[in-house]
Amino acid sequence: MSIAQLHNFFNPKTVAVIGANDRENSVGYSIFKNIKDSGFGGKAFPVNINAKTVQGAKAYARISDIGEHIDLAIIATPAPTVLDLVVECGKSKVSGIAIISSGFKEAGAEGQKLFGRIQAAGKKYGVKILGPNCLGFINPRISLNASFAPEMPKPGNIAFVSQSGALCDTFLDWSLGDNVGFSYFVSIGSMADISFDELIDYFDTDPNVTSILLYMESLNDARKFMSSARAFSKTKPIVCLKAGLDAAGVKAVASHTGTIAGDNKVFQAAFQRAGVIRVATISELFNYAKTLNRYKKPAGNRLAIVTNAGGPGVISTDFLTGHGGRLAEISQTTVQALNVELPPAWSKTNPIDVLGDGQPQHYRSAVKACLDDPNVDGIMITLTPQAVTKSGETAREIASLPNIGSKPVFASFMGQHRVKEGVETLMAAGIPVYRTPEKAIACFLGINEWQKNLENIETTPEAIPVEFIPDAETARKIIDNAGREQRFALTGGPARKFLECYGLAANPAYLARTAGQAAAIAKRIGFPVAIKLEAKGLLHKTEVGGVKLDIKTASEAKKAFTQIMDSAKNYIDSGDIEGITVEKMISKKFELIVGAKFDPMFGPVVAFGMGGVAVEVFNDVAIGLPPLNMALAKNLMEQTKIFTLLKGYRNMPAANIKELQFFLYKFSYLLVNFPQIKEIDINPLAADAEGIVIVDAKVVFDPETIKNPPKAYSHLAILPYIKEYESRVTIAGQKILLRPIMAEDEPRHREFLNNLSEDSKRFRFFNAIENFDAKFARHFTQIDYERETAIIAEIEIKGAKTTIGASRLIEEEPNVTAEFAIVVADAWQNKGLGKKLTDHMIRIARQQGLKKIYLSFLKDNFAIRALVKKEGFKITENQDSDYAELNLN
Repeated sequence: MSIAQLHNFFNPKTVAVIGANDRENSVGYSIFKNIKDSGFGGKAFPVNINAKTVQGAKAYARISDIGEHIDLAIIATPAPTVLDLVVECGKSKVSGIAIISSGFKEAGAEGQKLFGRIQAAGKKYGVKILGPNCLGFINPRISLNASFAPEMPKPGNIAFVSQSGALCDTFLDWSLGDNVGFSYFVSIGSMADISFDELIDYFDTDPNVTSILLYMESLNDARKFMSSARAFSKTKPIVCLKAGLDAAGVKAVASHTGTIAGDNKVFQAAFQRAGVIRVATISELFNYAKTLNRYKKPAGNRLAIVTNAGGPGVISTDFLTGHGGRLAEISQTTVQALNVELPPAWSKTNPIDVLGDGQPQHYRSAVKACLDDPNVDGIMITLTPQAVTKSGETAREIASLPNIGSKPVFASFMGQHRVKEGVETLMAAGIPVYRTPEKAIACFLGINEWQKNLENIETTPEAIPVEFIPDAETARKIIDNAGREQRFALTGGPARKFLECYGLAANPAYLARTAGQAAAIAKRIGFPVAIKLEAKGLLHKTEVGGVKLDIKTASEAKKAFTQIMDSAKNYIDSGDIEGITVEKMISKKFELIVGAKFDPMFGPVVAFGMGGVAVEVFNDVAIGLPPLNMALAKNLMEQTKIFTLLKGYRNMPAANIKELQFFLYKFSYLLVNFPQIKEIDINPLAADAEGIVIVDAKVVFDPETIKNPPKAYSHLAILPYIKEYESRVTIAGQKILLRPIMAEDEPRHREFLNNLSEDSKRFRFFNAIENFDAKFARHFTQIDYERETAIIAEIEIKGAKTTIGASRLIEEEPNVTAEFAIVVADAWQNKGLGKKLTDHMIRIARQQGLKKIYLSFLKDNFAIRALVKKEGFKITENQDSDYAELNLN
């Protein structure tokens, strides 16, 4: 994807409308008329093979007849004609095409084939395609309505993207009524080419976009979306309404995990990990449009409520505190000021009740005091139409406050005709107005939740308790054997053995094939014991009478063996019955579930929560996306109700939280490394203060993926630490590990940066920064490997690891261009480490398919000049700094 291409697409200087005509009720007529009459400063050409003129303008039979380069072609002709027109546009070097026409993916097998051919043609000619089956787009800032929507939205800072053209029309109509402005208004349609991730990346480069609203029905590429959304959401909010959840065509899998990790929860987990605010209704999405139209990030969740009626104040407070917000404790300074300005009977606290006969100046004084109060993060202004209420004058007093934009301010003038003047006045001033206070408060809390979620995601994780070296080779052999034996479901011993390869400790179980063996094993390991059926392909033992618990004697063990075997014969072929397992009864306070499911869109997901036989009844389970670090593992646990008990409650001792975090960490890397895993159920996972142990487990593999394993990490929505990027070198007799950076490296990386000399800091950052804080260091350690690669050089002396160098590739244009940066600790400069890091990074750049890497450097940075020159970079001298570029073809 080229940012420059999308810029030309949405800011064209020449536009051709193929299918433009004079039939007033047609799409082609509306689009050309909108462009012609909207004030667009570029050139618009109608293309119609059967007309000499269209709407008074000269028409062209074909786009190639125009004789000028066309930045944007809009196709509004029947579906069967579209492919030839796309090819013609490609041959004519058109930069981008918006296909309004329908009749493709949504029209059955033939339409799907045509859709594929259009995609192929677009790639062949390097032309960007919006749609098909879309409304088009609008760029209000250049007065371009390249759609058949009837009106132009007001310019603003919100980018709106929708897969529903009808929803675009609805939002447009609402926005004009509520004075909401947009920077872009895009109907994305069936996404033959331009998709959500490309648009998010493009909007991220546009300073006029401060937030994005999405209406989503499907995703083309979950990893690209996650990468783009995570990058944008770090500084600006994305709000998404996802439709089509839990679709009827999605089949539940056989395990508990499958039934509790449906599409809805997976999307929730993905949005949370990406920092996306999720809404459930169209009205919520538009409420956020009003909120973000005049977006001011709140400092916290402390809300002041100004009202002229006690009831709405109480209701607002209930909603606020019931959904995670706090009622601001207004300062004594504010109370004293309001004692002077408000009627004597005012509430003296928050909610600030100016009383039913409250006048416009009372509202003004109350709002001003809240704007000045450092204990207040946001203000909710509620007005009910009472006998002496003056809504218009009140609104004018509020809007005229000079610092009204210094904090988030929301209003709900409750009613219709009697508050109309006030509502219109506030909206004209850019203050969002909502029909009810709850709608405004929900948006205020949603923005706070987004900020809190980002803080959780960006927390520097603690180091793992011990070095984790999985036995991946044994795990791979187990998978290969499963494929050869056509045994794709593992339970009991085989499942435990597989999980133990990744340090996931299970309760030892011993196989018995006779009642006498069962009794002997039980005696040896000590009573009480559990006896469970072992059979090929059996996923749920309890459903076939295959489990007997709390066996206390040898005779009970023999009896349980017989009962289980007799029951099993009614359900399972005798050839599949392998015997029973005997294991020590585990007595721990908590029964948990840890599971995995392969989602067709986001790949593997991790489930954690309350376990046991009633797991679906309580449904206290949180979903997360791998890979997990220790902080993300804890965050996953914190989303469940049972976590309140796990961390210790009243006189109940806490479970070993750190060991649980480490368990989830290891479990997630099992999913990262083996795309062959379709499902895993660890239920129960027994836990207490002493530790954790797997009591029962099931593992299901995907036969097709075993047969044809995909490329490493291609099954993941989030690219993990890439072990293949590790390399070991030796310099001056010292062994050095070159490896990808991790979030856990933040404290050490901060120390490395702070220990650099003034010159080294200046050469790397073009500024001699005195002190690097944790937030700054996290910017370098918490990276998205989908769009950035960072390699550190690490040495170990007397068991202590130290960072001595770092290099970085930041993709500017995916799979094309990346910026290169490097810095080496002063004590290691001029020893060859810079060359080792640079060589290693060039190899990685080639592996990633990059075409070019470049860097800028200060003129007096003679060391980097000599290094890049030796590496073959072409150097260009500029006024303040120089530029070096290396072509990798």
